[in-house]
Amino acid sequence: MGEQENYKYTEEAPPDESWWSAILTDVEAHNDSARGRSVSEEQLSPVIDWKWAEELYSQDEIIELEVAGFNRGGLLVENERIKGFVPISHLVEISKETEEEKRKQILATYVGRSLKLKVIECSPKRERVVLSERAAQAAPGQRLELLGQLSPGTHIRGSVTTITNFGAFVDLGGVEGLIHISELSWGRVTHPNEVLSLGDEIEVYVLNLDLSRCRVALSLKRLQPNPWDTAHLTYQPGQVIEAKITNIVPYGAFARLEEGLDGLIHISEIEGDPTSPADVLSEGQNVQVSILHIDTARQQLGLRLHTNGGDM
Repeated sequence: MGEQENYKYTEEAPPDESWWSAILTDVEAHNDSARGRSVSEEQLSPVIDWKWAEELYSQDEIIELEVAGFNRGGLLVENERIKGFVPISHLVEISKETEEEKRKQILATYVGRSLKLKVIECSPKRERVVLSERAAQAAPGQRLELLGQLSPGTHIRGSVTTITNFGAFVDLGGVEGLIHISELSWGRVTHPNEVLSLGDEIEVYVLNLDLSRCRVALSLKRLQPNPWDTAHLTYQPGQVIEAKITNIVPYGAFARLEEGLDGLIHISEIEGDPTSPADVLSEGQNVQVSILHIDTARQQLGLRLHTNGGDM
């Protein structure tokens, strides 16, 4: 799965063995003078009943824990037997898209509250327990039931819960899966928000599952035919066709011939020797291009800007 293997908490909770120390960095600890106690880093250290934590995870049970503190990534929760972290994307009432200062204010209101949660990752080796309020919206055992129904090739509907620079997370009804950016479209995608928005209800294709880590890799593009499979039947070198500029980079510009089929106009194929492709082209612009070469196996398409037409 490549980058997908570390997808779950890439931006929310460091995956290395110093995870808990990193989580405690800049933690805002609870200080309740009415109860006469404050939560220190020592009290938040991972003194955990690992056997019980693993049972909670394996049985997909719901547990109620008190919020002891927070940082920019989420909440620290605890009781006398377990301590863990709830990433922002797994809270029901707040979005990671919320402006940072506002997000901090909202997170502060959670301190001292009790939340119903499910353990979604349990790693004694890394002293890591990650929990989810969103997952607890589903009945106990629903995750296990759903995972038992999924297999590579399955189609299932879900709701987009989080969008990051590497992909989009989709709630499948008690289990969250990832659509990696490379699986959003057969064409070039520079950021997932070009394709999806938070709250979108979509159908997805299950690529594979890691049952031991409760991870599901999803695809959006596999629900559609791959246009590269038939591109050589439709397009030939020398052909002039209309295309739309989708992305401008220092070395050229990408142009879309049809959905999922993008080619590169290298800067050397733009007349006038511009210093930057942006001097001549803009995203969304319709242009005429000549096809230089097409390699369907490598999904590569070379284009030349054709100056006798288009809205230049």
